[in-house]
Amino acid sequence: MDNLFSIILFVVFYVYLAYSLQVIAEKTGTENSWLAWIPIVNLYLLCKIADKPGWWIILFLIPLVNIVIFIIVGMKIAELRGKPSWVGIIWIIPVVGLIVPGYLAFTD
Repeated sequence: MDNLFSIILFVVFYVYLAYSLQVIAEKTGTENSWLAWIPIVNLYLLCKIADKPGWWIILFLIPLVNIVIFIIVGMKIAELRGKPSWVGIIWIIPVVGLIVPGYLAFTD
């Protein structure tokens, strides 16, 4: 029963995060917003939203470097959505990081 609950919780969070990323991509005018639903490829979409080169996806896969890259990309995405850049920084905080994509996607 615990496994079923964990799976359902994972699916709910994945759908929320993917949909939020898709909405962010659409609101920033980024093409192929549907890439938000494909694991790993959604990192490419993050790069494209932040106007960074696609090869930065490799940097997302390197431990510790990925934290710095995620902060840079998150800050740029927050700025593009008209929010303060520190919102992109708090995106890396575990629990708060679940709220940030929805905030960036569903607020004006």
